[in-house]
Amino acid sequence: MARLHEYQGKSLLKEAKIPVPNGGPARSPEEAKALAEEIGGAVVVKAQAWVTGRAELGAIRFVDTPAAAAAAASAILGMQIKGYLVDTVMVEGKLDIKREFYAGVIIDDQSQAPVIIFSRIGGSGIEEIAEKYPDAVVRLVIDIQRGLQDHQARDLIRQVGLHGKLQLSLGNLLTRLYGVARRYDARAAEINPIVLTPEGKLFAADCRITIDDYAVYRHPELGIEIAREFDRPPTELEIIAWQVEKNDYRGTFYFIQLERGFSPGEGMIGFHGAGGGGSMMSMDAVLNRGYKLANFVDTSGNPPASKVYRAARIILAQSGIDGYFASGSGVASQEQFHSARGLVKAFMEHPLTVPAVIRLGGNAEERAMAIMERAQGEIPAPIESYGKDDSPEFCAERLDTLIQNYRRPTMKPAGKVHPEPQDPYTFETVTNGTVILDHAACLDCETKICIDTCVPGILSLEGEVPMLNITHEQAKRGGCIECLACEIECYFEGNQGGHIILPIPGLDRV
Repeated sequence: MARLHEYQGKSLLKEAKIPVPNGGPARSPEEAKALAEEIGGAVVVKAQAWVTGRAELGAIRFVDTPAAAAAAASAILGMQIKGYLVDTVMVEGKLDIKREFYAGVIIDDQSQAPVIIFSRIGGSGIEEIAEKYPDAVVRLVIDIQRGLQDHQARDLIRQVGLHGKLQLSLGNLLTRLYGVARRYDARAAEINPIVLTPEGKLFAADCRITIDDYAVYRHPELGIEIAREFDRPPTELEIIAWQVEKNDYRGTFYFIQLERGFSPGEGMIGFHGAGGGGSMMSMDAVLNRGYKLANFVDTSGNPPASKVYRAARIILAQSGIDGYFASGSGVASQEQFHSARGLVKAFMEHPLTVPAVIRLGGNAEERAMAIMERAQGEIPAPIESYGKDDSPEFCAERLDTLIQNYRRPTMKPAGKVHPEPQDPYTFETVTNGTVILDHAACLDCETKICIDTCVPGILSLEGEVPMLNITHEQAKRGGCIECLACEIECYFEGNQGGHIILPIPGLDRV
């Protein structure tokens, strides 16, 4: 789920006519001071960070003057929370609190429907409230076709002992909150606390809204960079990886950075998994050898070679890793030679300079291992490949041995450079890649290996050169599955006339 910051969520509540305190976001002490002057009186300055317990961390401060607001913002901005810098604060008018409530709309997987929850006690987590005061919390499964009706909302408020004008006001707030959740495809939309002031007014003092991953594309106005729920802003590499995932429906590519700012020699491993259970076992095997994981990656669901290539390139962009470990579940649906070709292309183009152990258990694993072994002479660092019968523990032990006996080169070797084609024949692929076949080299190729190994069978000989037997438009729409055979097989078994350009926007800047 993609989580919104408090100030973003409050803008949606305000749009739905749910009262919020006066204020807004600030990214500098000067902006915080200006907001405090505009609000007038006492204000609260809050770090915009996806964590609980901000007050205990000194990330929520109450102040009485604009100058004090600027000082509070100065202290909070740049604060490290869970290793990430706070770059935005929320400046709001301080509320006089007579009473606090909780309201939330949650998608309940068991009910397969949205559920609205209300508590006459707010401020704490709803689970804690429900455990201590079960009679204070009520819930209702909402009919998705009819929505939350006014009388249902008022009845919920009545069930916890609230009546009169307050019952009406809170009922209206609940229906509006449901409207926000429905409009923006929220998996969760919570206000905690709803504050009742001595004057009888209600305000959303804090909120938490998360948007369904699969609905993010429908809401570009929210400016969500990545459809994942983090407890921190996404890193640059995570954003780059998400662009790969969201634009390529074939298989899974999940990337998350676990560590940043490390240097060679600190025992960080670039981890590349495939499938949940096997990946967990493989991670444990690495951790049990005393190493740490720089990242977690999962490429499963039979992804194309191009997606594995892009995943490997992003992992290798973490320049301080000491090793590369690929190991997963050995799932039956995964054709492992696709993964092998993707890894080989990445390791040759962006030269692998750390030891790697690749466990390619699954369909056609012998073929995949042969592809990896054939490429060893073209890859600077030591690399070993194994199959499903080799345990993750054994493979992690081999990686440890390779790392202990390896000396990193002082200068990074150059990647494989493809010569300028003399007679290029090109077509585009579904992920904006470009396949280049140098027909001048193809004329002298004895094996025509690209024809035999093209998985979708879209290449045929015309005379002595390979050409598409489908239209260029069909190739771009997915006819070319980016199996990388016309580059990798051509390089080792043909005349090195094939090259595939697979862009990864933004990676060169990292």
